[in-house]
Amino acid sequence: MKIAVSVESTHDLTKELLEKYDIKVIQYQITLGDLTFKDGEYTTEEIFSLVDKYNALPKTTALNEFEYHDFFDELKKDYDAVIHICLSSGITSSCGNAQRAAADMENVFVVDSKTLSTGIGLLAICARELADKGIEPKRIAEILEERREKNQASFVIERLDYLYKGGRCSSLQLLGVNLLKIRPSIILKDGSMRMYKKYRGNMSAVVAKYCRDTVEEFNTPDLTRVFITYTTATPEMVAEARKVCENLGFKEVLETRAGGTSHCGANTLGILYFNDGKSIEDFN
Repeated sequence: MKIAVSVESTHDLTKELLEKYDIKVIQYQITLGDLTFKDGEYTTEEIFSLVDKYNALPKTTALNEFEYHDFFDELKKDYDAVIHICLSSGITSSCGNAQRAAADMENVFVVDSKTLSTGIGLLAICARELADKGIEPKRIAEILEERREKNQASFVIERLDYLYKGGRCSSLQLLGVNLLKIRPSIILKDGSMRMYKKYRGNMSAVVAKYCRDTVEEFNTPDLTRVFITYTTATPEMVAEARKVCENLGFKEVLETRAGGTSHCGANTLGILYFNDGKSIEDFN
């Protein structure tokens, strides 16, 4: 059976990874000031410049049922089944729309990732590897729903300005964090972003501590791969994250950039991996 694996444009995978794992993408539309454009048309740095210009965050328009239905229909011209992995339903209504679109379609399975960014990418790559093993699409969807509960996704951020603009923190929190140079981390929990730990110091040292804390707490990783995903970062920040991941024994350390739908601002970096102690060989 030929199986399509698809995601939305919040996946933060590189073009090379999309091609390698034959992952299809449906794009979000973004509005910022008087501009409307497809996700991916502007670089992360260009988005930051536009945010400064308009003093507002980019807004994504939820994909509707008709868009998903047309997208799935098009995929089914070339594939026997579709596995679609959505941005967390705790973040967008798009996931519900995709599920409703798929309800009357044969062999279209929609999985709520309960995560974002390359947390979605991890699930999509897993889906492709399972499909390549010859596993049936319904079973693949079940495995993804199992693994998403152990999909470790977190980030550490330099400033709270963007979270404040997005209504995710108060002006008092913004003032205190920025004055004291606190670098908070956020974690995906039950499908939504939550403040987690607080760090202080320069971002290279903070990234090193955040990565060590993460792998110490979430310490049963699938060592197949880990993503280092960032909006912008200094070479020192990325090097610190890579060192921790390589020392832990990850076989593949992948660096990717977070796209225009990220609401965490510059110098935000996270590590993302499955924390279930399994690998693709453990599933059938």
